[in-house]
Amino acid sequence: MATILITEDDPLVGSFLEKGLRAGGYSTTLVGNAEQAEALGLSGAFDLLILDLHLPDRDGSEVLRELRARGSRLPVLVLTGRSELDVVALLDAGADDYMKKPFRLDELLARVRARLRHSGSEQPHVLDAGELHLDLQTHRVTSHEKTVELTSREFRLLETLLRHADQVLSREQLLSQAWGYGFDPGTNVVNVYINTLRHKLGADVIETVRGVGYRLRR
Repeated sequence: MATILITEDDPLVGSFLEKGLRAGGYSTTLVGNAEQAEALGLSGAFDLLILDLHLPDRDGSEVLRELRARGSRLPVLVLTGRSELDVVALLDAGADDYMKKPFRLDELLARVRARLRHSGSEQPHVLDAGELHLDLQTHRVTSHEKTVELTSREFRLLETLLRHADQVLSREQLLSQAWGYGFDPGTNVVNVYINTLRHKLGADVIETVRGVGYRLRR
């Protein structure tokens, strides 16, 4: 399952994109401003960025230029409601594709699939770490050949950890991936769910890196 970062400040459009992409089999994170888009776009945690040009803090094209200036090769699909658009300038700035609003969801999904195929970012539907296996299509998790029952939130948190196995992820990164930015960064919900996963999978599967975050061991 590819992971897509959506940058859209209109809550209705953002919700529509998330629902449509998740129904299409993708994992999504939604942010509403340029600062968050730039930080997450450079994190290496995503396979594609869907970028709206009209953002509250900066123009989306500035995010695009900054990503390319800092060496990011993250595929970027631009969405815009502007009636007049300098397509040549947009492509020269580093956009891989663009669509004008309003758009059809089936066309958007087709363009997403095309960009992921082109970038080689289409991923296997089973994530593995040692004896731990997570099937993204059936939502089945097995550990040492035994099925482990997880809630949808536990599944998404484990998926995030598996995608970055052996990497240390901060609580904020886990929040943004598994819960989205609607949650208070000061909440202890990540700690609670990590403890639940340890109870179900084994105490030594997820390591706490003091002062930094959590790491899933292969």
